[in-house]
Amino acid sequence: MQRSIAFIGFLALAAGCSSDSGNRGVRQYTIAQFMNTEGIAGASVSYDDSRILFSSNRTGIYNAYAVPVSGTDAVQITDSKDNSIFIVSWFPEDNRFLYRSDQGGNEIHHLYLHNEDGTVRDLTPDPKARAIFYGWSRDGKSFFFGSNKRDPRFMDVYEMDIATFTPTLIYRNDRGLDLHAVSPNKRYVALVKSLTTNNNEMYLYDRETKELRHLSPHQGDATYSPQTFDSDSRSLYYLTNEGSEFEFVQKYDLATGKKEKVFEAAWDVMFMDLSHRGTYRVVGINRDGRTEITVTETATGKALSLPNLPNADITGVTISRSEKLMTMSVNGSTSPSNLFVYNLETGESRQLTNTMNPEIDRADLVEAKVVRYKSFDGLEIPAIYYEPHHIKPGERAPALVWVHGGPGGQSRVGYSPLIQFLVNHGYVVMAVNNRGSSGYGKTFYKLDDLKHGQDDLDDCVWAKNYLASTSYVDTSRIGIIGGSYGGYMVCAALAFRPEEFAVGVNIFGVTNWVRTLKSIPSWWESFREALYKELGDPFKQEDFLRAKSPLFHADKIRKPMMVLQGANDPRVLKVESDEIVAALRKNNVPVEYVVFPDEGHGFVKKENQIKGYGAILEFLDRYLKGDSKQASS
Repeated sequence: MQRSIAFIGFLALAAGCSSDSGNRGVRQYTIAQFMNTEGIAGASVSYDDSRILFSSNRTGIYNAYAVPVSGTDAVQITDSKDNSIFIVSWFPEDNRFLYRSDQGGNEIHHLYLHNEDGTVRDLTPDPKARAIFYGWSRDGKSFFFGSNKRDPRFMDVYEMDIATFTPTLIYRNDRGLDLHAVSPNKRYVALVKSLTTNNNEMYLYDRETKELRHLSPHQGDATYSPQTFDSDSRSLYYLTNEGSEFEFVQKYDLATGKKEKVFEAAWDVMFMDLSHRGTYRVVGINRDGRTEITVTETATGKALSLPNLPNADITGVTISRSEKLMTMSVNGSTSPSNLFVYNLETGESRQLTNTMNPEIDRADLVEAKVVRYKSFDGLEIPAIYYEPHHIKPGERAPALVWVHGGPGGQSRVGYSPLIQFLVNHGYVVMAVNNRGSSGYGKTFYKLDDLKHGQDDLDDCVWAKNYLASTSYVDTSRIGIIGGSYGGYMVCAALAFRPEEFAVGVNIFGVTNWVRTLKSIPSWWESFREALYKELGDPFKQEDFLRAKSPLFHADKIRKPMMVLQGANDPRVLKVESDEIVAALRKNNVPVEYVVFPDEGHGFVKKENQIKGYGAILEFLDRYLKGDSKQASS
């Protein structure tokens, strides 16, 4: 788990759009072609190691599929037409499985049972309550989940017996803690209390004694993230950056209280897990915007030799309960995520999916590269850079500064259909990791606290210097694009640095911090105060927040803006976009507005992605790719 709370986390965008081949010597693809690339998510190995369960948007929204380990074609299992289905897990001893789904992106997720005969049962049917799957019990006879049905503010912890499907409350959450792990013997529950986005506390609840033990007394800022217990429930593994810039793996002995550093790198460890019997330890490292996975035999400390996959990274793995098979999710700049299976006994691997549209030649896509540049105060800012193929000598290309979500997110090396589509149509894209981004140490992470729309915005502005240094970017045709917090940065750029960017594309971005911070979803109560300490308290610092809210400074915006919004978004309410659009129209500023009535915080339906992201290209071609006079008018 990354340290970023991802309060307004920008979901991965998938897109593409129209066009002719131009004169660049590289084929350009339509939006339909880009969207015919399959998106997949999740992976679970069946009880008999014969099939892998995953979600795919092959039908236009996400449904459940199963692919045989032998590598033959995947079979569609569910057939939802309206709401996406995201798989959770096969059952440990049969072919039933769990999945989660909400209604039109409202984030009120329920857990569903899919039986072997195809019938479905909502296991958490309260229409107003949200459910989160936490994991299976050691014996596979029950699973743990969170629900806020008792109190909308907090997630209580329940155990669901799968013989009767009767939930039992095992931890009543009256303290605003967040569950991270339950021990195999079911005695211990590991929890975290958020203090700020840079500082928290870790606790251990003993269900037998009812004692809540504080495990993390410390000085200064430090974060703690429980990952898993060992198989005999004697030790807790967790991530922490106590005394370090970066998060590492620590082990806590429950009997003695002794702490032992288990694994560290020169970068943040993002996650750590143990296989079912503890034979293997899996660690994911956030190495300069890429994911690096290590799988180690716990008894010998020997690292497994994972397959070498050129121009792609293994971004996640799942080990079967038998510990014979491991799934691998593989992703690269020019290839969308695919599933592989690795036989832990023989060392053989096999690709199970091929998600790229065969009409798209990977040679026409662009490998991302990590670059760095100096900001206004000399701070070095990392960025992920995409340069279109075959820019001719003397040619001047338009460019986009891409801003990730968060606050506290990170732009990373990996496949983004929208970015690749824009680059394929001649746009240079520079995805900045402004101060406050995850992955570069805790000092860098907290540099934007209470300075949002100021220093982090200037980091985005100073990216223009790097673009100018290329000699092929037309500095009069640089736009800014982003979603969620990145959308806020787009609006802030056009309002507070009105001459710096030629256009802005705001994808469900915050425009009024006072309203947004007062109306955060009820189930985020456990870190409400932490958000207020980073961003500002709307009940005590209204003037401060109004000063950095673009809505109240919309009269300064003069450059064209495009706005995209999901009507069911519970994080950035539709009114945020409605009001900024109305203000720009009142001031006769060119603005285009696209609203999806069946989407939330992120667009997951292909037909909506085609419409919305296709409109982005049309907007940019109209106001940015044309001559610079039109773009700056």
